[in-house]
Amino acid sequence: MSIQRYEGNGRMSKAVVHNGIIYLCGQVGNGEVDIKEQTRETLEKVESLLKQHGSDKNHMLSAVIHLKDIDLFSDMNEVWDHWIQDGAEPARTCVEARLASEKLLVEVTVIAAVK
Repeated sequence: MSIQRYEGNGRMSKAVVHNGIIYLCGQVGNGEVDIKEQTRETLEKVESLLKQHGSDKNHMLSAVIHLKDIDLFSDMNEVWDHWIQDGAEPARTCVEARLASEKLLVEVTVIAAVK
């Protein structure tokens, strides 16, 4: 089976599709806003990339969420819970992690099935 790589930059691809599965690189929002807005922006990017590559949030298989500070968990979940539909919840991991920029509060990586 072929592997399609999209928007590669010499270091990574924004999305990779193989065998009916879409792998997205970590997505982040604008580091100038609070956790709720960063989460909203990040999930909008996830949704847009999934659509671009033949899927949607209801076909997510797994999500890994990195938070700068685990104390942000409740605020991030408030946005996540409004975004995700009942019955379409992916397997999910959430960890505290040091992110690429001090201003970033959340990063989300998703694996989804092609529709």
